[in-house]
Amino acid sequence: MKQTLTDANFPRTADLRVYHLGLRPGEVANRIVTVGSPSRAHTVASHFDTAPKAFELASERGFLTITGRYKGVPVSVVSIGMGHPNVDFFVREVRECLSGDMLVVRLGSCGSLIDVPVGSVAVPKSSVAIERNLEFDFVNPEECTEQPYRISKPALADPEFHSQVHKCLAAAKPQDGKTIIVAGSVNASADSFYSSQGRQTSFPDQNETLVEHLQASVKDLATLEMETFWLYHLAACWTGRKRTASAHAPPLATSPVQPTASHQSTAKVAPNSLAGHETVMRAAAAQMVFASRTSQDFITPEEVAVLEEWTAKGVLDALAGMQIAPDRVHAQEGSVWAL
Repeated sequence: MKQTLTDANFPRTADLRVYHLGLRPGEVANRIVTVGSPSRAHTVASHFDTAPKAFELASERGFLTITGRYKGVPVSVVSIGMGHPNVDFFVREVRECLSGDMLVVRLGSCGSLIDVPVGSVAVPKSSVAIERNLEFDFVNPEECTEQPYRISKPALADPEFHSQVHKCLAAAKPQDGKTIIVAGSVNASADSFYSSQGRQTSFPDQNETLVEHLQASVKDLATLEMETFWLYHLAACWTGRKRTASAHAPPLATSPVQPTASHQSTAKVAPNSLAGHETVMRAAAAQMVFASRTSQDFITPEEVAVLEEWTAKGVLDALAGMQIAPDRVHAQEGSVWAL
């Protein structure tokens, strides 16, 4: 059993490790690829430079971070699992470990609602959220005036970053003429894999016409998944905010989150050094089509391996090509990416 936390608002350890990801300042870079699975994180990290040796940290809450350099540029890949809540953990905790700007590209899987083959890639310009309406009576729907599902207004990708991801994926894709990249489309991020994506199970979800309703309600809708909206939404909420230095000591936990690292970090643990400066968070996404909701096809493991390999290179090239002013990046001294 864990020891009692001394501050429930934002628990951190005495050396500023955040509670769920296990990271502290200097262990995560300003440019980040976020993925769902640890195996995909390792695929992305396989493209990192050989020096410095990649830093790898796994938290007991299931988050995995690998930090190194790609073409000389400090980059992290963070595996977060699935769903809006895990995106929220990731964004908020990394933001508190990082000085300067924050660029995040999501490399994830999705289901397609348009007629493209599995193995295609979507680069969504925006995303809407689909949420199960808990005010709706799913057992006695005829007695309820509420709608069973709610659709949010769209959250937008960063336009320059979106364009960069599309360009770099197009350059990285195999030259066999079979791969389709759909850019400028709209994504829908659901709060479940099943009910809010219109999948039928033995539960009374009242979602038989949900997909058709989404297609009729959201122009240019192409994909369904569970994370992109929350990433775009939080990026939009952050951008341009001024950091203010806290007058209080950092909130502490009496016990760390027991992260396991591949080598010892010597990262400095000073709080954010850009307090009072405007910082931005820029977000984009690349979505690999694993399932077609029109044909019901599903991707094979062999196709996944090929797809993840070249899309990983594409999003890394996109991150490396995005410029951040030197005074808006986290200090290299004492970091795990220091040469």
